[in-house]
Amino acid sequence: MYASREDIGYDFGDDSKVGSKPVKPNPNIDGGWAWMIVFSSFLVHILIMGSQMALGVLNMEWLEEFNQSRGLTAWVSSLSMGITLIVGPFIGLFISMCGCRLTAIIGGILNALGWILSAYASNVHYLFLTFGVTAGIGSGMVYLPAVVMVGQYFQKRRALAQGLSTTGTGFGAFLMTALLKYLCTEFGWRNAMFIQGAISLNLCVCGALMRPLSPKDLSEKSVVRSNSEDNRAKALSHSTETVKSNGVLGDEPEKKEEATNEDVLESIQHIEIGGNSGSGRNMYGLRMFKTVSQMTLTVRKGFALWYSSYFGAASLFTNRVFVAFIIWALFAYSSFVIPFIHLPEIVKQYNLSRQDNVFPLTSIIAIVHIFGKVILGIISDLPCISTWNVFLMANFTLVTCILTLPLMQTYVGLAVVCALIGFSSGYFSLMPVVTEDLVGTKHLANAYGIIICANGISALFGPPFAGWIYDITQKYDFSFYIAGLLYMVGIIFLLIQPCIQKKQPRQKSTEEAQV
Repeated sequence: MYASREDIGYDFGDDSKVGSKPVKPNPNIDGGWAWMIVFSSFLVHILIMGSQMALGVLNMEWLEEFNQSRGLTAWVSSLSMGITLIVGPFIGLFISMCGCRLTAIIGGILNALGWILSAYASNVHYLFLTFGVTAGIGSGMVYLPAVVMVGQYFQKRRALAQGLSTTGTGFGAFLMTALLKYLCTEFGWRNAMFIQGAISLNLCVCGALMRPLSPKDLSEKSVVRSNSEDNRAKALSHSTETVKSNGVLGDEPEKKEEATNEDVLESIQHIEIGGNSGSGRNMYGLRMFKTVSQMTLTVRKGFALWYSSYFGAASLFTNRVFVAFIIWALFAYSSFVIPFIHLPEIVKQYNLSRQDNVFPLTSIIAIVHIFGKVILGIISDLPCISTWNVFLMANFTLVTCILTLPLMQTYVGLAVVCALIGFSSGYFSLMPVVTEDLVGTKHLANAYGIIICANGISALFGPPFAGWIYDITQKYDFSFYIAGLLYMVGIIFLLIQPCIQKKQPRQKSTEEAQV
């Protein structure tokens, strides 16, 4: 059932040739500075995802301040959460051009600016622009590099590393909720947002820690992964040749372009060396021209990679399993967000507010969610365990819990289901790992940007859709049933595509035999 990069049919050049030579791995891969990258990503999840899960505190303040409807005010939080993920594909372009470090630093400044400007909001529509759009885009510019860098620095412990870094979401939900409550009580919501903006500037520090790996280190990591995946593929029933027709992302055009670019820069350098006896003004002009040329070539190369990934003949969309993964992402994230939004109202309807005040159900989800990410990451890193199978089993568990939650009308029953929701939703830490297995490290930024964009659409429209269903039926039951059924459709897409691809080589061999 597992689909590796070779199973998807992506060929990354001369890996087989390089793999025949002994490769000395970089000590920072799976160790050394790699753990600083995990720490940086952990802080990013606390400051971004944790803050977004604590926006209920500010939402109450906005309701009292602006006297607008609950639906209109809720769009401020939805825009911030949705845009953070929806801008993923465009952030992939920034990463291709500028790298993860610079992208994250700019995003940290933009996120802090959104918080600070929101402190001067005069109405809800002002918050749409400052907090929903500005802070949301800034969050997206930091979040995607934080995930991509962990994937680049880890080979053997990828799932564990992603699990540890994303536990910052659960810790942040607790820390930021307590912090915002305290700041709003002591200083008011406007000063609280101003202070939170100052705290968000630490995202720039997190971005500065994202030291990029050299192209040589990335190629060595790809060789190690290619060899390990070849050994794993031999033990699986999938044939590598089954999906070769889906498209090949080769490196030869890029190599030719790099050679041409290097020739241009070398010619400039020769002119610069030969012209040492010339005037200082001419030398300064040559250096400026060289700098501009390097920047132009970097931008062109980054845009070419981004464009080919999305729209080229060998784009990511020619990978049918990856397309099925996108369809799954469109329905999955809302099933996790909807309980956070509507559980308090369900508890109130069932007259369970007293028990919920002692230990809130949403807190149960957040706490177990932390352990779920770490445990699922450890299990997935075991050599005899398939990450893909763990990912699917966690999805089946989560969709079962979503469908059964409306049937529970006691606090104990709801607590058990919420604990299972929190644990099974730990598969979020496996999403970058699965994505990287499908498309490779080189295309991880663009591919994962598409996945989180689909998640953002789900987060943006899922909760309002559930509220609309409640307005029609006056029950939350149907909201969970519909969300669960749509989620199941996405899982079925993940199951169907590998089965279709497994049958293709048999049909092809039959046709060749007839010829």
